[in-house]
Amino acid sequence: MVARLPAVAAVLAILLGTAVPAAPARAHGALEDPASRATGCEPGRGAARTSAACRAAARLSGAALAEWDELRVPDVRGRDRRMIPDGELCSAGIERFRGLDLPRADWPATRLTAAARHTFRYRVSIPHRGGFRLYVTRDGYRPTRALTWSALQSEPFLTVQDPPRRNGAYVFAGRLPRGKTGRHVIYAIWQTSDTPDTYYSCSDVTFTGGRGRPADRAPASAPPGDRAAPGRTAPPAASGTAPTPGISASPVAGTSASKPARNTELLVAAGCIAGLVLILAAGGTVAAIRRMRVRRGL
Repeated sequence: MVARLPAVAAVLAILLGTAVPAAPARAHGALEDPASRATGCEPGRGAARTSAACRAAARLSGAALAEWDELRVPDVRGRDRRMIPDGELCSAGIERFRGLDLPRADWPATRLTAAARHTFRYRVSIPHRGGFRLYVTRDGYRPTRALTWSALQSEPFLTVQDPPRRNGAYVFAGRLPRGKTGRHVIYAIWQTSDTPDTYYSCSDVTFTGGRGRPADRAPASAPPGDRAAPGRTAPPAASGTAPTPGISASPVAGTSASKPARNTELLVAAGCIAGLVLILAAGGTVAAIRRMRVRRGL
């Protein structure tokens, strides 16, 4: 009976393993309006896939461009400027996406009106909670130079926490930066709150119209543990940014769906434990009968 215990324990472990909840699915997404390089160059989707810039990116990144929702880096925790190298902002420093970092002036660009209100769409394949920070390049940005942190304004022009999800995308409205003209990049950071991942995307835009002065601000002081390196602007606040006025936080639909699954898992686990008890009890009974036979000389 003792020799059988390891085998019984192994069977129980396998059965109980089916009752252990799987690790949470990681969030996936990228800015779709204005179109990011990741979504714009996704193979087989949109006219932008035929652009010279997308073809050049494909020569470097190949099949990786189909993974438009995988530009994520774990455990950043707001230390974006320390974790993502200059010149690699659009690829998030991920080697297989380096084609998205190409310094070119012919990336497909979305036409926007400076200072106007715009409805942003952030396409997701797996929804999760989190906050968005959108930055824009400073005046004088040159698309033929590698994008660096110092080329971005030090503060986001829009922040939003847990926006609603509609038709496969997070949707939130906000005002575009004032005083911008010509080519620029909108840099989106999605820091998820229920996974360790942070997502990055570059959207090439062309600003027209608009009035007012540029929105460049003096660099903010870096938080402890994330001092900006020489030549870089200090990082923004990592978390806790206030939602954009008029946008209320809303929980992601379906978050309570895991409760029935947990109940089922508990029932399975209880059944496995009961089965083990019966096996042990049956083994004890058989051993007792054998001892009685030996004593009686049977």
